[in-house]
Amino acid sequence: MSSRPSFPCWSKNALILGITATLGALLVSCVEVNRTIVAPPQVAGATYAGAKQCAQCHADKIKDFGSATHSRLQLTDDKVGDTGCEACHGPASLHVKSGGAIGTIVNPKKSPETCFQCHLDKRGQFSLPNTHPVLAGKVSCVDCHDVHVGNAVRGTGAALESQNETCTKCHTQQKGPFVFEHEAMKEGCTTCHDPHGTINQKMLVARDANLCLRCHLETPRKVGQINANAIHQTPEDHATRLMQGACWSAGCHEAPHGSNANNHFRY
Repeated sequence: MSSRPSFPCWSKNALILGITATLGALLVSCVEVNRTIVAPPQVAGATYAGAKQCAQCHADKIKDFGSATHSRLQLTDDKVGDTGCEACHGPASLHVKSGGAIGTIVNPKKSPETCFQCHLDKRGQFSLPNTHPVLAGKVSCVDCHDVHVGNAVRGTGAALESQNETCTKCHTQQKGPFVFEHEAMKEGCTTCHDPHGTINQKMLVARDANLCLRCHLETPRKVGQINANAIHQTPEDHATRLMQGACWSAGCHEAPHGSNANNHFRY
């Protein structure tokens, strides 16, 4: 009668811990190493010139690029040399030779497909029912993002602006200032909205009252806030109201970004 080999419990645990540690190390390494794009954009008849050529005319773009997350992009073929800029803009030899003529280099502002080579998930979001009209050419990725500086969100870093100010440059009515400001605005517009697109109206990250209850279901009883008890015990039954639609409908909290008249965000 054959018997299966047995291993002490500590050996099994050590094996599991070893595998976990290895996977963890691989995950960290993937986060820390340079990102690589496999298929950089192409320009017919052009060859790679290197970032030093770009710096001669575009010093304003190069000066802070070392701090940018996109500066980690490199081409897979080491033979082309230092091609950080050309990873997104394509080979620049014709652009350099022509003195910067339009059409001799890839301009991501004109075509978001350049960005989608890495950010394929965002292309999917821009195809959802509610989104900024990037695919229609009415809005560009670079309207909100500056890939040459920092974390690529316009207004942050040396500009000393918040991400909200990037949004409110277009959405001016939501900027305020308001006498009664929604706390969510201090956290950022993306607390409630996904600017790349969602299935919900107004690019909301959740539907109807579920959006508000993500924060307000268990918050302390403060002015302008509700909690689980308030939903059922207020003179006007919130439970009934919530069944009728969103918190900002039916004449209730119609000013979710802030109000100058009412601390419950009514107009």
